[in-house]
Order: sequence, then structure tokens, then C-alpha cells
Amino acid sequence: MKIEFLASVAPIAPDPPASRRLYVDALGLPLEGEGADAYHHTDRIDGCKHFGVWPLSQAAQACFGTDQWPADRPVPQVSLEFDVVDAAAVAAAAQELQDAGHDLLHPPREEPWGQTVARLQSPEGAIVGISYTPALH
Repeated sequence: MKIEFLASVAPIAPDPPASRRLYVDALGLPLEGEGADAYHHTDRIDGCKHFGVWPLSQAAQACFGTDQWPADRPVPQVSLEFDVVDAAAVAAAAQELQDAGHDLLHPPREEPWGQTVARLQSPEGAIVGISYTPALH
């Protein structure tokens, strides 16, 4: 597997309004998103292709199709996404990870915004995505 770049960093927020108060109000980050429980994000922080604050309920929905994070898994505090060269490389990387004994949270799939991604949970509890995001290439 060849990682091209770190595509995204997103703290995972069990309390999105509290996180918004830190990242937007206190730190002044230029995050966009409508509503208290929205995914607030930006592509306008130097050195970071994409930064977001991902509500835990949305992370659970993306990984498991439910608004609740499963009780038998560590609750993640951050999501990291590493981009590969193309969508086919996501599938190859996912297989490589599985062959090495890592359990995927979900297999490679294309998201509505065009990103192809497979996710797993790291030993530290982070959500780690292997992705191809056309808009970032």
C-alpha cells in the first residue's frame, strides 16, 4: 500500500455544540456547517487538506448504519484518513489490511460526495480511513 497524503483529521464529538465552542468560538477556525449537530469542516487551514469536527452519531452512522456507537467497541476520539492513488487502490489496501489481521469497520464503498473509503479502528481507538478523494488530487 502506498499512502499519498494525510487527507483528513477530524476530532469525533460526542457533544458537537461543545466542540464547536472550542474549535470555532475559541480557536477561531473557519469551520462551515449548518446546525448544532452538523459536520463542521474546512479546507482552509494551511498544512491540512481537510479538518472537520465529526459528530459521534454521524461516525456511527457512517461505520455501522446506526446513530449509536456499538458498546463493544472503544468510542473513537479522532478520525484520520489517508489517501491512496485511486479508488482501486482503496480496495487493494483494504484487502492488505484484512490479510494482516485488521478488522474493517466497513469494506470499501463510494460515499455520496465521491470519496471511496474503507475504515478500521486502530488499537488506540481512532477511526482510520483508507480513501481516495478525487477533489483532493
